[in-house]
Order: sequence, then structure tokens, then C-alpha cells
Amino acid sequence: MESVVVTLKQFKEQGEKTGWTYIEIPSTLALRLFPKNKKSFRVKGKMDNFNFNQVALIPMGDGDFILAFNAEMRKGTGKKKGDSLLLQLERDLEEKKISEDLLNCLADEDNCLDRFLALPKGHQNYYSNWIESAKSEATRSDRIIKTIFAMKHNMEYGQMIRHFKSLK
Repeated sequence: MESVVVTLKQFKEQGEKTGWTYIEIPSTLALRLFPKNKKSFRVKGKMDNFNFNQVALIPMGDGDFILAFNAEMRKGTGKKKGDSLLLQLERDLEEKKISEDLLNCLADEDNCLDRFLALPKGHQNYYSNWIESAKSEATRSDRIIKTIFAMKHNMEYGQMIRHFKSLK
């Protein structure tokens, strides 16, 4: 496991990443974790005493990566932009699990589970992560219903999100 002291940063204006709090992961560290790789990959480890797993390192185009510092991490560490923390990282080789509730609901609808499983794994993860990140049972149920709708209409994740936004 690689250990390094890092300072939390925040993007001012960076397209879709505007406002994100993040940790810079230099290419030298990323290459020790996953040699010869320049694409996003998952890591696990500790931030001070906060354990995490299945977190993506995102390439930034110059060989360096970032690790998005989300609300769960802020809550777990008590840290914010400008604070330092001890980061311990290793590559996470465990397969990302798809929401069991989602799979069960898709199985109850004609052809929906087959359509879902035919999607690339990354696309399946978009749906699953979206459902699993719901803060209430009502939101979770609504997202599962929307996912079923998307499978019935052969929509990818982005198409589904745009479709339901257009209805508001």
C-alpha cells in the first residue's frame, strides 16, 4: 500500500468538475499502483482513519490522476478544501457489485434484465451507482422505476437522464 500526505484541492472552473473537491494523484504514484495504465481505475485504502473502496482515479490528461473527495469522505474524515490528510492507496481489484434490488426488479420485467446485462459493465455501474446513492427509499424506488423504463425503451443512462429532465 502506497502512503502519501496530500492537501485537498477544489476546482474553480473545470467543466463538469467545477466545484469538486479532489486529491491530486501524481503520475509517479498512479504508475506504481497500476503500471503502464493511463485510464481510470479503482482504488481502496484509508484517508487518515477513514476506510474506502471502489473509488475511481480519474485521468487528467497529463499523466496525473485525481481522486474525487465526495460527501461521504468529507463526513468520514472531517476534512475540507485546504486540509491535509494521510492517504494510503492500493489498486482495488474486486469487481464492482450491481444493486441487488435493481437486478431483482429488472428480472420481474420482460427482457429488461437481458437488456441491462447486455450493456457494457461501466454503463451498468452508472445505473447501479445512481440507485445506490439515493438518500431515501422513495428516491431509490423512483430511480429503479426509471431504470426499468430505460431498459424497456433501449435507453442508455445519459439518454434516460435527459429524457426525465425534459419532463420537468
